[in-house]
Amino acid sequence: MLRGFSRMISDLAGRILGTAGALFIMGLRGLLGLFRPAFLFRNFLEQLLKIGADSTAVVGVTAFFTGMVLALQAWIGFRKFNAEGLVGAVVTLSMTRELGPVITSLMVTGRSGSAMAAELGSMRVSEQIDALESLAVNPVDYLVTPRFYASLVALPLLTALADLIGIGGGYFVSVNLLGLSPHLYFQEIRHYVELHDFLSGIVKSVFFGGILSLWACRTGFVATGGAAGVGRAVTRAVVSASMSILVVDYFLTAWLF
Repeated sequence: MLRGFSRMISDLAGRILGTAGALFIMGLRGLLGLFRPAFLFRNFLEQLLKIGADSTAVVGVTAFFTGMVLALQAWIGFRKFNAEGLVGAVVTLSMTRELGPVITSLMVTGRSGSAMAAELGSMRVSEQIDALESLAVNPVDYLVTPRFYASLVALPLLTALADLIGIGGGYFVSVNLLGLSPHLYFQEIRHYVELHDFLSGIVKSVFFGGILSLWACRTGFVATGGAAGVGRAVTRAVVSASMSILVVDYFLTAWLF
């Protein structure tokens, strides 16, 4: 029994290390693909539109209601200590440091990451990627690199937008619904929030953008089994990217703060 358990742990560790190695190699090839002829700037702009602009609505709505919930919960807690004026600072710090980049990356993973995995998986099972290779076109440079760089650019921009909208949601609840002074809301933000808090969230979003794009592209590239295999690849991409983002978020937080 002990031997079987040891073998299971060994196999699991081997799969984890193998997957991590494959993601690292694809990420390295994606970075270097920017300087190769197969990379087309037009493809980058197209992916930037799909990942960034097309995700604005879902990120904005999510951030607005997240800010509203934060303000309401903070108001309920601080009211016990007559410290309602700190609501603005709490909402801003929570959004810029943590919730802004995490919620944005999870929303983009569900929306754009799944689309990337489905698109590349369909190209794999329909042998379109094999056709690119037969034409001497590097599929990683042509397909992965534009998506990778577009994610690195789009996620920080979406995170900054989510931060502002979330702060606006907190303002709406605090001032318009709970009666907090607008001057006090922004005064505490200026007092407690620093530029480092905002920039740390932006740094996180760059890492999260790379993670979600690599998971989506990797699972799409190795998809097999027709339409059912593509569906499994999409599910695996979203779940794996989301879990990886949450795990990496802890280590980035420990490093940045």
